[in-house]
Amino acid sequence: MNGAALRPIPIHAIGLMLFACLLPVAGNSESYTSPDAIDGTRKIDAEKLIDLVNRNDGQIIIDSRISSDRKLGYIPGSISLPDTDTDCESLARIIPDKSDPVVFYCNGPKCRRSDNAVVIAKNCGYSNIYWYRGGIEAWKAKNYPIVK
Repeated sequence: MNGAALRPIPIHAIGLMLFACLLPVAGNSESYTSPDAIDGTRKIDAEKLIDLVNRNDGQIIIDSRISSDRKLGYIPGSISLPDTDTDCESLARIIPDKSDPVVFYCNGPKCRRSDNAVVIAKNCGYSNIYWYRGGIEAWKAKNYPIVK
């Protein structure tokens, strides 16, 4: 070695590293269920999403899933913006007016990607956030159209 002494890792640091390894990943997790509500957002169902699209010309719908999930099918008219790429800058490119209505969705209640995205949007100052918690899972269950 170049003269550097090896220092033991403090026991509390080892515990933190082990804890971090046990945290679920950002996408789907068998044990994860999204919250029933997220402050600063309005949870909607598929029919409310359809109503928003019919009432708001150019309604913005953001698919927060990763590209491999999107390739399996997505809600027509939705824009791909994975939660891992969601930040104030990426949102501003899609939704310049922070008061415009925006809908976020992902795979469904076992997916945390739209949860993450709506919290980011809220923290960026967006004020008209809709969360389609049922996601593509509920959309497909109702036999609504998907695009592949």
